[in-house]
Amino acid sequence: MRFDPDKLGTLVIKIGTNLLSGPRAFDGRVMEEMVKEICTLKRNHNLNLLVVSSGAVGCGMRTLGLDKRPAALPMKQAVAAVGQATLMHYYETLFKTYGEGLTTAQVLLTLADLDGRNTYLNVRNTLNALFALKKVVPILNENDSTAVEELRFSDNDTLAARIAAKINAGLLIILSDVDGLYDHNPAQCEHARLIPHVEKITPELLQCAGDAGSVAATGGMRTKLEAAKMACMAGVPVVIANGHHPKIIHGVLDGSAPCTTFAPSRGGMSHRKRWIAFGRTTHGALQVDEGARNALVNQGKSLLAAGVVAVEGDFKAGDAVRIKDLANNDIARGLVNYSSDEVRRIQGRKSSEITAVLGHKDFDEVIHRDNMVLL
Repeated sequence: MRFDPDKLGTLVIKIGTNLLSGPRAFDGRVMEEMVKEICTLKRNHNLNLLVVSSGAVGCGMRTLGLDKRPAALPMKQAVAAVGQATLMHYYETLFKTYGEGLTTAQVLLTLADLDGRNTYLNVRNTLNALFALKKVVPILNENDSTAVEELRFSDNDTLAARIAAKINAGLLIILSDVDGLYDHNPAQCEHARLIPHVEKITPELLQCAGDAGSVAATGGMRTKLEAAKMACMAGVPVVIANGHHPKIIHGVLDGSAPCTTFAPSRGGMSHRKRWIAFGRTTHGALQVDEGARNALVNQGKSLLAAGVVAVEGDFKAGDAVRIKDLANNDIARGLVNYSSDEVRRIQGRKSSEITAVLGHKDFDEVIHRDNMVLL
């Protein structure tokens, strides 16, 4: 599959930890080749380029002489703080060397920056302003130094997918140390075959995924598939490719490189729906019966209390929650109208009974369909 760089509008490139890892947790040789390619693309084509880069923890590990990724969150944050400055220094130096006037901008994010509607929009406005300068390539990373576990993206694949969805990217390229998605684990099966194109990410495909692959890495193929699913839902095509191949970005664009391409979903998703699906931190889950599942998925209905069979977590009215079926598959996300304690009291009840149970009824629905995104 070919992509015309002059028609993409915005290209998001995620550079994974495994590409930047060496014997001592960081190796900048691949980074240098990537920057060369990015600079060539930016000079020769009319497109915005944004890089989501891992590597802060790896840089910090190398600086501090650590052989293992820290397990304790405070130490991991400290190592990231040491490494982030070094990581950006490398990028700044390389862009000055090869960019012929191009420069970088550092953007560090946590889930909290996408949780609120206003801050969610501010992030998009900042990135668009950087693109308008024409000579700036933003470098995004998770703010490991301040993010506590509940405010983490869990990996930069997820961050890249959310940002690509937010800015209406024309393409997201996720670069790692494998050519793409295989039908079996290529490290264990010599007959494993690369899957060149995926029309829809299914549970069966998720079973093909592997785990994290280096001492500095956090994400494996499964996280990449989940990130691809997220971006494709928002209408952004995704490619997973091997960043060790020479001129891999150009190879992806002209269709010559081995890779896996994921087709975007038909029909665009509004930015408000994207915020609900990808911007908000979920604070719990509602499990629904088969009748409610059918009403949500096939009939476009709202979620009523009668269809709720179980409540997980503690949340307030207005929080984002996951909606699961009886097989524990996530089928939707939405903004809930009642707190977790209130939903536990009214679950399985008819809407006409809510006032008698709670003493008030602010809404007929637990989650209105306008505040829900099907997955």
